[in-house]
Amino acid sequence: MNTSLRTFAIALLALSVLTGCDKISQLIKGEQPISKVAVPAQDGRVQMLLPDFTLLVERDGPSVVNIQATRGSDNLASPRQSQLPGGIPEDDPFYEFFKRFVPPDQQDNPPDEGVSFGSGFIISEDGYILTNAHVVSGGSLIKVMLTDRREVKAKLVGLDKRTDVAVLKIDVTGLSAVKIGNPAELKVGEWVAAIGAPFGFENTVTAGIVSAKGRSLPDESYVPFIQTDVAINPGNSGGPLFNLKGEVVGINSQIYSRSGGFMGISFAIPIDIAMNVVEQLKTKGKVSRGQLGIHIQELTQELAQSFGLDRPHGALVVRVEPDGAAAKAGVQLGDIIIKLNDKVVDSSRDLPILVGAMQPGTEVKLTLWRKGKEQVVTAKLAELSTEPNEAASAPSGEVQPFNFDKIGLIVTELTPEQKKELGVKGGLLVQKVKGIAARSGLMMGDVIIGINQNEVGTVKGFERELNAARGNIALLVRRMDNTLFIPLKIE
Repeated sequence: MNTSLRTFAIALLALSVLTGCDKISQLIKGEQPISKVAVPAQDGRVQMLLPDFTLLVERDGPSVVNIQATRGSDNLASPRQSQLPGGIPEDDPFYEFFKRFVPPDQQDNPPDEGVSFGSGFIISEDGYILTNAHVVSGGSLIKVMLTDRREVKAKLVGLDKRTDVAVLKIDVTGLSAVKIGNPAELKVGEWVAAIGAPFGFENTVTAGIVSAKGRSLPDESYVPFIQTDVAINPGNSGGPLFNLKGEVVGINSQIYSRSGGFMGISFAIPIDIAMNVVEQLKTKGKVSRGQLGIHIQELTQELAQSFGLDRPHGALVVRVEPDGAAAKAGVQLGDIIIKLNDKVVDSSRDLPILVGAMQPGTEVKLTLWRKGKEQVVTAKLAELSTEPNEAASAPSGEVQPFNFDKIGLIVTELTPEQKKELGVKGGLLVQKVKGIAARSGLMMGDVIIGINQNEVGTVKGFERELNAARGNIALLVRRMDNTLFIPLKIE
């Protein structure tokens, strides 16, 4: 055996020890990760190796683009503030630091007002590009900068603000497209990498691990975010999040920050949700989602006890919209949805994601917890409106007050005008709170419309349900345009 063959045999032997002989062919075919980071030892421990992202960057870097969207300004007389590429204003504490890295010809010629910068990535060879909706929303002129320095005007195919996903199209063919991965296979603790243009520094690579999956953020009901500690800054928005196989598993979208810069927590939109949006935007020009027509609330331990559940799980229905899919199916105020078809609803944030992934007209089975028993109803999903519903606030009225000293409440029955404005059959307007009621979070101006899973419209009905509750009380309250349950613990 000559020297070269001996060297090759030794290399194969070493590779088989690390990855297993049966995986060598997979590695050669490109099915194995670009970088191996964990190898099981014989004693059961895990031997960690540092990941190497060089192959990933070399192969997939050209698929990442920079995006610039120019928005028209209605107020031309407003003062202009100098900015660096990446959108860093001159009053930013990091302005002088980053100014040293920007060419002089760009320092004295800041971009016009209404210019936003972001990242994106090519998803098909014929020029379709994926990015964040907030990067290009309202843009009258969108430019895409490729890694070979070409600048191309882009057409906005469509965007979806609920998921913050937008699709662009450029008239260029033969492009290098990314590979799409499966976020469901991601594991917490797995290495991931981001490529983008933070602060205008194009094709910047940062890496970290998956910190959590299925994160729910305020005002973001339809995206189970991937949380990572990958360094993400302004300009990274819309860029890809890669796994070690070189597959895109998410779109970098948001950061948690008190300063405006990276603080170790960033969020990415799972790529499977984004690709579903892409398909609908390309074929229909809009995104359709199913809707049940209910408002829901998270269950706490105190509320779960009030409803006879062994632990807090499911989505608590606090409002049923008239003539909605849920109302037609027989869903009632105070029901707890614990299953959608065969999928368990463990938390209230699970339900909008499951329903929103379905098309209008789909029939679903809802398993409900109602007054200590499970019930199953069938609902036909309606189409989710693009605009949120608005509810009327509770007005004041001159009526006879009733005092419930036991829980620290002074209430009045709603007048016919108040009932009509709120869209309820009856209820009690809270005039004053103290003691137990105040400590539980009730506020003056709240409207009590139920106790536990029973509607309450009069003072007599409230007193009757209060006595029957035996200390485990969940008050259903209308507060401004929100409806929620508030646990009331009576010792």
